[in-house]
Amino acid sequence: MNAVDVSLLCKALGDANRLQIVQLLTQGEMCACKLLEYFQITQPTLSHHMKVLTECGLVTSRKEWKNTYYSLNCQTLTAFRTFIDTLKCTHTGCVPGKACQPSAQADKE
Repeated sequence: MNAVDVSLLCKALGDANRLQIVQLLTQGEMCACKLLEYFQITQPTLSHHMKVLTECGLVTSRKEWKNTYYSLNCQTLTAFRTFIDTLKCTHTGCVPGKACQPSAQADKE
């Protein structure tokens, strides 16, 4: 997964409703009608959110008669998590839970 893909996923997850949808889909496939029960949004608004999530590859959809069912694309989610896990503070002045401090060498310059 490259930085462009990750930025699209971050943008998609930057909306609270979409983030909650993804959390719900961790439980398994859900019909759009079931997802609507968890939110105070209209069906067209849900459709917009689902379009964003499917276009970035995080969610897949399938039609069954009049219903659309959504599920997480675990391959994309795993690749996203792997990329995020590579983001580590390796600066020696960084301590978890504290702000990064400039090194002593930087103070001398």
